[in-house]
Amino acid sequence: MMDCTDRHCRYFLRLVAPRVRLYTEMITTGALRFGNVPRHLDFDPAEHPVALQLGGSDPQALAYCARLGEAWGYDEINLNVGCPSERVQTGAFGACLMAEPALVADCVRAMRDAVALPVTVKHRIGIDAVEDYAFVRDFVGTVAEGGASVFLVHARNAILKGLSPKQNREVPPLKYDYVHRLKRDFPELTIVINGGLATHEATAAELERVDGVMLGRAAYHNPYLLAEAEGYAFGVPAPTRTRAQIVERLVPYAAEQLARGVSLRAIARHVLGLYHGASGARTWRRMLSDASLLQGAGPELFLAALREVEPLAVAAAA
Repeated sequence: MMDCTDRHCRYFLRLVAPRVRLYTEMITTGALRFGNVPRHLDFDPAEHPVALQLGGSDPQALAYCARLGEAWGYDEINLNVGCPSERVQTGAFGACLMAEPALVADCVRAMRDAVALPVTVKHRIGIDAVEDYAFVRDFVGTVAEGGASVFLVHARNAILKGLSPKQNREVPPLKYDYVHRLKRDFPELTIVINGGLATHEATAAELERVDGVMLGRAAYHNPYLLAEAEGYAFGVPAPTRTRAQIVERLVPYAAEQLARGVSLRAIARHVLGLYHGASGARTWRRMLSDASLLQGAGPELFLAALREVEPLAVAAAA
């Protein structure tokens, strides 16, 4: 979810779904050791619970970054061992680390020793032509010995050469049964499934088999999917905010961010899918992606778009 789940996206998603756990973009240890730490780690308190996702392969560097995350107030440290991009592989981290489970266990152990927060791992079920379930089973077993008890499993192989990150989300076949087997083989671990889940029927079915479901681009492109899922994912029905209510709550945040020099586009780009599948979706997307409208506009553009899509809702709010 690089370039997607930044702090503005996460604030918006929190308005959509008050109880889901949010994850940052993957942030490399180098970016935190040598870059602008506040720019990478600052977030709004409303985002809780929120996990900091790290990318790296040096145990001590990861421990240092985990301590930063804890000091910044994150609720979880997540190690990404699933990103297949060649740029990430050049840094010797991401999905290529699945070939080195003992090193991943050392990384987890170092972070566990450094912080009191949960340390979790996101990974694939295999790499390249390795199709044997035993590969991911042994990987999880080894990493669990390092102290991880929560595994977020993208149910596809990562092809390290020849496929783009986008193709790696679509071309390798989904093998949900591998994730189900992990839960059977490691009942004491928390197993969360990820990959290709885009409907309530599919999500609800998986919640019967594993401990949780992680939604990525499906939720980014259709964020209201999260609002609707809250009614069954947590076992206790929750009131669902309407899309209009979400927009109205976003306006004060946008005003505050614009006062700090943030562009409206930086926020608006994350909300284009709010009306996905609903009446007015095309108008909503058009208005909030129109460069001429965004130029110099304030948060009132959200309300103007809302008036076009749901005039009755705006009238009721007024």
